[in-house]
Amino acid sequence: MARIAVGGFQHETNTFAPAKATFADFERAGAWPGLVRGRALLEGVRGINLPIAGFIEEARRLGHEVLPLSWAQATPSAHVTSDAFARILNQILEDLSTQVDLDGVYLDLHGAMVTEHLHDGEAVILEQVRALVGNGLPLVASLDLHANVSPEMVKRADALISFRTYPHVDMAETGARAARHLDFLLAGGKAQHRALRQLPFLLPLTGGCTLVEPGKAVYAELEALEGRNGVAALSFNCGFPPADIPNAGPSVIAYGASETAASNAADALADFVLAREAEFAADIFTAEAAVAEARRIARYADAPVVLADTQDNPGAGGEGDTTGLLEELVRQDAERAVVAMLHDPAAACAAHAAGRGQCLDLELGNASGWAGQQPFRTVVKVEALGDGSIVGTGPFYKGAHIELGPMALLRIADSDVRVVIASRKMQAADQAVLRHLGVEPRAAGILALKSSVHFRADFQPIAAKVMVAAAPGPNPVDHTCLAYRHLRSGVRLMPNGPTFLGPTHRS
Repeated sequence: MARIAVGGFQHETNTFAPAKATFADFERAGAWPGLVRGRALLEGVRGINLPIAGFIEEARRLGHEVLPLSWAQATPSAHVTSDAFARILNQILEDLSTQVDLDGVYLDLHGAMVTEHLHDGEAVILEQVRALVGNGLPLVASLDLHANVSPEMVKRADALISFRTYPHVDMAETGARAARHLDFLLAGGKAQHRALRQLPFLLPLTGGCTLVEPGKAVYAELEALEGRNGVAALSFNCGFPPADIPNAGPSVIAYGASETAASNAADALADFVLAREAEFAADIFTAEAAVAEARRIARYADAPVVLADTQDNPGAGGEGDTTGLLEELVRQDAERAVVAMLHDPAAACAAHAAGRGQCLDLELGNASGWAGQQPFRTVVKVEALGDGSIVGTGPFYKGAHIELGPMALLRIADSDVRVVIASRKMQAADQAVLRHLGVEPRAAGILALKSSVHFRADFQPIAAKVMVAAAPGPNPVDHTCLAYRHLRSGVRLMPNGPTFLGPTHRS
């Protein structure tokens, strides 16, 4: 039996987003638990689709003792503040320093954290943990599929094990795989050699979905390569493109019994992805075209048409408060349309103060002041109210105790468009958030969801059609409109697109 310290610190950073992640954002529960420490960690993540939950369960099954440190995450946003980064990392290090007779360390990381003062938050986390435990102790971390992996991260960990599904329905399973790999290392398994390949293009978030091609084929090839010819572990990371850092973009990480084994596997998978580069460019509709097509299909479909409001996805740094798609649905007189979720604490508060059945003159959304956007002034009727305390039921959020604060279902006057209002931002990736307010998703004609891909896990099975809409927000589907300054030279900004040669040069 080994004694394994477990902790985590997660943030996916969109450096172009309007709001930073403060310490309070990590403390507060939302879609996932807030900051937990010690024994509270073990109870706080139990049964949830999170890597650390899967690791703990599998490590115990393997007969190991789990020693909890601290774990924290915040909804994707702009940079993590220096204060938040220092306080949470120091807490993890403090917890770790009190453990004795350790045999290994596991960290639940994201891989795309940028702070006010660091381009590579995870490299510093791993560096500080490694400095504390020494080089002789195995250190394994799990990463999000959207990790921007750096050479420094690979150097400082004995293994980095990444998700293989997008939507991320395998987060807990990834933690379990990390536990099995650490068990393999503790038993003397040979996987000391590693190889990293950074691919020279940015992969759009919507193009990395593993429910469709080419993502499905890439991960099938990964699984075919892993476990053969001395390859102990293999990961492909799509990267997180709205991050202005040198290491943004897709990558392959391989671990093997020999340098040749790791290098050959990394090259094989990287070549497989590059041969399909053009296929990662997904079909995108303007908001006007998406609504028009959705209305056409909804007239005869017996299931809802789902529109992904990807550019204001709270799961990619959006504030969930732009109203471009909502306004287009109203303008085109969409029938049986539901928008979920608009992040607007003021509107939720006003709805609760007025009460169910009351009409209000409100300015909806756009509190973040995204460029060119104004609040949507309209009259609404309060159809339902909720406390925002929800248990996730879909494959992605299953088992999570979601806390969204006061919520309301508002109907836009003289229309058949309703909007779900929440006091805390979260991407609409679980049907439970609609049912909380009495909305049955299957009965809708059009569902406009603030999400990029995660919604597909729970909503695609009930959809007549899914389309991605480009409405205003800080997660653009076209990376060429982002003002990169720190991205490494030679990276194509889109699949087979223009090459970044510096802040003012593109070929």
